Amino acid sequence: MPIYEYKCQSCGHQFEHITRGEAKPSCPKCNGEQLEKMLSVFAVGAAPSSSAAAPSDGPCARCGIPGGPGACGLAGMH
Repeated sequence: MPIYEYKCQSCGHQFEHITRGEAKPSCPKCNGEQLEKMLSVFAVGAAPSSSAAAPSDGPCARCGIPGGPGACGLAGMH
């Protein structure tokens, strides 16, 4: 079951939801149903399947912080 991130168009609340089948989530704060599916930071930050190191002059390959690897403060974490 995939986990998706949503932003409620009614109140602006952002939340994660485990999607089961075709079930449509509603906002846990206001019960709104007009939701925008967000691009998950976890999905964006996923490491490529190759074992090549990211170049040090570009953004962090895992989290995308523009300062390069280690700029996010999570150098030992990912």
